[in-house]
Amino acid sequence: MQPQTEADATGLKNMQQLIQLRWIAVVGQVATIGVVHFGFGIRLPLGPMLGALGFLAIFNLVSLWRWDRHEDVTDLELFVALLADVGTLTVQLYLSGGVTNPFIFLFLLQVCLGAVLLGPVYTRTLIGVTVACFVGLILFHRPLEIPTENGRGLASPYIQGLLLCFALDAALLAIFVARINRNLRARDARLADLRQRAAEEEHIVRMGLLASGAAHELGTPLATLAVILGDWQHMQPFAAEPELRQEIEEMQAQVARCKTIVTGILLSAGEARGEAPAQTTVIAFLDELVAEWRATRPIEALAYSTAFGDDVAIVSDPALKQTIYNVLDNALEASPRWVGLEATRDGDWLSLTVSDAGPGFAPEMLAQLGKPYQSSKGRPGGGLGLFLVVNVARTLGGSVSAHNRPEGGAAVTLRLPLAAITLEEVTSHGS
Repeated sequence: MQPQTEADATGLKNMQQLIQLRWIAVVGQVATIGVVHFGFGIRLPLGPMLGALGFLAIFNLVSLWRWDRHEDVTDLELFVALLADVGTLTVQLYLSGGVTNPFIFLFLLQVCLGAVLLGPVYTRTLIGVTVACFVGLILFHRPLEIPTENGRGLASPYIQGLLLCFALDAALLAIFVARINRNLRARDARLADLRQRAAEEEHIVRMGLLASGAAHELGTPLATLAVILGDWQHMQPFAAEPELRQEIEEMQAQVARCKTIVTGILLSAGEARGEAPAQTTVIAFLDELVAEWRATRPIEALAYSTAFGDDVAIVSDPALKQTIYNVLDNALEASPRWVGLEATRDGDWLSLTVSDAGPGFAPEMLAQLGKPYQSSKGRPGGGLGLFLVVNVARTLGGSVSAHNRPEGGAAVTLRLPLAAITLEEVTSHGS
């Protein structure tokens, strides 16, 4: 099933508000008809009026059933819902005095709701419909025996009706327009977040293209350096000096590491030639990752623990490996002597927590976690590592959170759904 869009979610919430308002209208009209007919002694055509309310109740039940199963709400459907309310109100007013009924001003409630919920075309159409209904009620209505003299003040049933109509209009508008505006503000906030996410993803694409191009360009000079260092290793001046030979071996190791990084970049971009995705398991993937990271970083102590439980087959994804490397590298920069990595399982989720004993995050950085160029390192381009981590996790359907540890330092938790990294498709092809 396709995920519901943000605009449709707002439309559904607004439709639910109309359904609630309609139930209030049904109950309120039943009470009003009872009070006027039996309390004030003003005779009303109870059969037709209750029949109109029965139609409105059935319409609301159908709306409840439909919108419980159908989530996409358009302006046209909201317009039709408001037309049903206007039509029922018109019938009730026709049966109870037309424009002489003090509740004639309930039309304004429908117009105000339409102005908030609908686009300009539908709003103008609804205004035209309500004006036409108003004019029609002037020309055609069943007379209602109700005294309209105003000299009696609040003792006049007409004035009482006007007061009640005003109170209803004011209360319902204040309540429901506030709710609808809250829905619209929430929609605008979600849309702003989506626009920000799209801008960040575009930024990642540009960075990926630059990284891929740089990897291509670096391949040739790295290969040349590897050949030169191999020749130097066998030359007499270097071979005879143990210190020089050791330095050459160190340079060869660093060149090899650079070539591995370049290959990983190309592989993540889908440009390196290789076989099908390699099958591994969560624990084997993490054990290999930790061993490689330990061997290539000047770390004094890495506290690695796993409480994952039953192992699960996954794809060995270079992008995911680099993502975890980025978190570990950030922790290493903040805490060169100690870094912690803990892997746990929470239902169908893999949780990786990287801890350090550094100074921790500043409050403003925690508030802007994952935003590009938000870094405490004070150098150009800082903060991109965590930015990429957040976006890779979000692409996989996961999340990244961070907090400062009570005992000092910081902790970054990466949560990933196992369904996004399991090997179901690959194993099914191989079976």
